[in-house]
Amino acid sequence: MAAKRPRRAMPSVTSTPVMVMVLYVADGGPNSIQAQANLDLICKEHLNGNFLLEVVDVLQFPKRALADGIVVTPSLAKSSPAPAVRIAGNLSDQGSVLRALGITAKNP
Repeated sequence: MAAKRPRRAMPSVTSTPVMVMVLYVADGGPNSIQAQANLDLICKEHLNGNFLLEVVDVLQFPKRALADGIVVTPSLAKSSPAPAVRIAGNLSDQGSVLRALGITAKNP
């Protein structure tokens, strides 16, 4: 896993604001790998390309994590749109993650 890598999805044509997030991981940690997979699925299914995601490996950038107030990995920080939100854990409870991020779940 790269130490720090921004990922930009192609925004859709709608006027939905772009969600800006940072996922803090411990490279190779099972919960970090699971959090990234869970977040990838959420972004694919619910954000329609309207997101900017940066993944930060706290083992390679510990000062960045501390400066951002991150003491637990994996952690997801959403900075935009407001309100800012932080979620700790592997993001496996998709319903709770969606609610925390302010995303309305799609009906099947």
